[in-house]
Amino acid sequence: MKVLLFGATGNIGSAIADELTARGHEVTGVTRSGAAARPGVRAVAGNVGDPAQVAELAEGHDLVASAVGPRIGTEDDREVIVGATRGLIEGLRAAGVKRLVVLGGAGSLRTADGTRVVDDPHFPDLWKANALAQIEALGLYREVDDLDWTYVSPAKLIEPGERTGVYRLGGDDLLVDADGRTRISIPDYAVAFADLIDGGHALRTRVSVAY
Repeated sequence: MKVLLFGATGNIGSAIADELTARGHEVTGVTRSGAAARPGVRAVAGNVGDPAQVAELAEGHDLVASAVGPRIGTEDDREVIVGATRGLIEGLRAAGVKRLVVLGGAGSLRTADGTRVVDDPHFPDLWKANALAQIEALGLYREVDDLDWTYVSPAKLIEPGERTGVYRLGGDDLLVDADGRTRISIPDYAVAFADLIDGGHALRTRVSVAY
């Protein structure tokens, strides 16, 4: 499968690129600078917020994936996240590419008491703007019925770790383990992300990933 991946050099994007290439997919990694992405990934420059550039780059690909995110504390979260969302939606429509899988946020997931993760008074201030922008992005995707999108939310804690290939999928509720923890390693998130690409399921919906 030919996959166009935006955000291919970030921590999560790199793991997704590695997982996809290991499975034999032909991956083109898009970054703002066009800098080399990962071994086996063709690198190109592009702006995910520009629908015309997205359309041009997406042409000839079977699927577009995005792991785009702002540099926390140095970029405007809403401008990057919502801008990328609009660019992807409009660009894929113009290119005629239907399938889109994107890195989402955990802030809108529901906790056991029915509140959102982002509404917890202990939610880190540093990440709040990012979470709110992701919530807006998810709302935009949920208005789209002409693209086969999947919004993939990680657990509340996503960090470097082991690739075990083991994970659980959920929906709009925060997944916790038997000890009440909500976490996933970056490599196992990438496994779940790639499985969603390969499986072609969970269309036009949000999926959550955790142990």
